[in-house]
Amino acid sequence: MLLHLSTWQEVEHYLQTNQGIIIPIGSTEQHGPTGLIGTDAICAEAIAKGVGEATNSLVGPTINVGMALHHTAFPGTMSLRPSTLIQVIIDYLTCLTEAGFTRYFFINGHGGNIATLKAAFSETYYQLSQLKIAQAAQVHCQVGNWFMCRSVYQKAKELYGDQEGSHATPSEVALTQYVYPDSIKNAPLSADVGSGYPIYGAADFRAHYPDGRMGSNPALATPEHGKEFYELAVKELSESYLKFLEAD
Repeated sequence: MLLHLSTWQEVEHYLQTNQGIIIPIGSTEQHGPTGLIGTDAICAEAIAKGVGEATNSLVGPTINVGMALHHTAFPGTMSLRPSTLIQVIIDYLTCLTEAGFTRYFFINGHGGNIATLKAAFSETYYQLSQLKIAQAAQVHCQVGNWFMCRSVYQKAKELYGDQEGSHATPSEVALTQYVYPDSIKNAPLSADVGSGYPIYGAADFRAHYPDGRMGSNPALATPEHGKEFYELAVKELSESYLKFLEAD
């Protein structure tokens, strides 16, 4: 079930037996010469829908814009400040908790969201307690980063080795090719690609990673690989989500 395609009566009925909801979160940021700007949100959304179907669980609307300030020197990138994203998550979860949800499983497609998500969870627990919402003490949040799933990581290493890199990777590009085969991009890629530089501000990032890639070779991506990554991520995250629901 997708929350935005449900009625309030359907959600009320769902909550009688299940207080969990899956929330995809990604980013709207550059992904090199051949990666879609929506890559991180596309991947998270597709996998979240798959997990929702596999576990018969509600999937909330995708948070498409994440924390990507270091990518803003590239046209098309949009970002929320960490403080803004934290407040968005607090507001989202406050509404859902008042409705009766208590288990929030974020399927994340962007490494830059991880620290902010963890901070947002802490702030949410505090906020719900301060508001004295009845079920505040039962609220638990967890993040599942699809690209960090053991099976996904192993498959990426098997297919691409060191050319997987850490941004605009062939694995994530492959997944978008599987989801949107009519939007596959082709462009010349330089053999020289930046790698290993720490991340500071946007101008510094573009100076060290001029085409947006970080040690990656997305030319290796194929839609067939994307299907493999999708199936591996859905299987592993479905198992994680069900364990999360069952945990005290």
